[in-house]
Amino acid sequence: MISVSDCFFKVKKDCYKFISSEETKKEKFRNKDKMIRSYLIPVSFWIANKVNKKKPIIVGLAGGQGTGKTTISSIINLILVKYFKLKVFKISIDDFYKTRKERYKLSKKVHPLLMTRGVPGTHNIDLILKFFRIIKKGNFKSLSLPKFDKSIDDRFNKNQWYKIKSKPDVIIFEGWCVGAKSQKNIELKKPINSLEKMEDKSMKWRKYVNFQLAGKYKTFHNMLDCLLYLKAKNFSLLRRWRLKQEKKLFLKSKNKKNLKIMNENEVINFMMTYQRITEQMFKTATKFSSIVMTLNSQHQIINIKFK
Repeated sequence: MISVSDCFFKVKKDCYKFISSEETKKEKFRNKDKMIRSYLIPVSFWIANKVNKKKPIIVGLAGGQGTGKTTISSIINLILVKYFKLKVFKISIDDFYKTRKERYKLSKKVHPLLMTRGVPGTHNIDLILKFFRIIKKGNFKSLSLPKFDKSIDDRFNKNQWYKIKSKPDVIIFEGWCVGAKSQKNIELKKPINSLEKMEDKSMKWRKYVNFQLAGKYKTFHNMLDCLLYLKAKNFSLLRRWRLKQEKKLFLKSKNKKNLKIMNENEVINFMMTYQRITEQMFKTATKFSSIVMTLNSQHQIINIKFK
């Protein structure tokens, strides 16, 4: 396809530069050409064809922890800007986490596990809904949106928040539970791991998280114009990738004070809070997503399906 080749020629240098910034001495990206040319450029063409200049298109991008959502969304962003000359704003659901203080109050009021960021109920969902409504109307002068610093497990100061000063053509909204659907209460009964069994015997945490998915999270998911899903093979693979991710975060942040970087046991416990929804999405997200990108155990996209 001439247009894909033309696009690849024009974006290749910038894509390689970005990928290089994400690599470490031990972790190198493989098959970069194929990932960009065969998968991410066709996805970018698909998104560009849906752009309506009157109002922004909101593209959800979901996938389990460690699947590479940030890397893939950043490359798609780069292609849309460089080749298609579109205005793109990219943000993560992680940036809308409630502050440590807010989660502490929630943990005292509802359940101790809600101190741990991640699951539905630990995001400021009203802020997401307000952002989506304003952006869809398009009549704003400037927008300020939160930015979350995982290395301290809290928000950055307001002077470091995202600023949107003009209407974007495309919003890329990525996150591990974006698009996740609630389960029936009977499905919550059987614990999925030791954390649920030992720390949520009353099912209060599970029910609270599920209730959030059935309520305001469903409202925000319905406001997405499309959903891209990164499908990994299984949960144990995600756990392995997430451990690598935390080590990488430590290397990037080791000169900061008051770090909240997790050790291996903390990552494993942390991942247990994600397990139920992640495994549910393995079964359901492939059915309702607009695009499904399947990953192999080496973190590479090996197949793509457009709905």
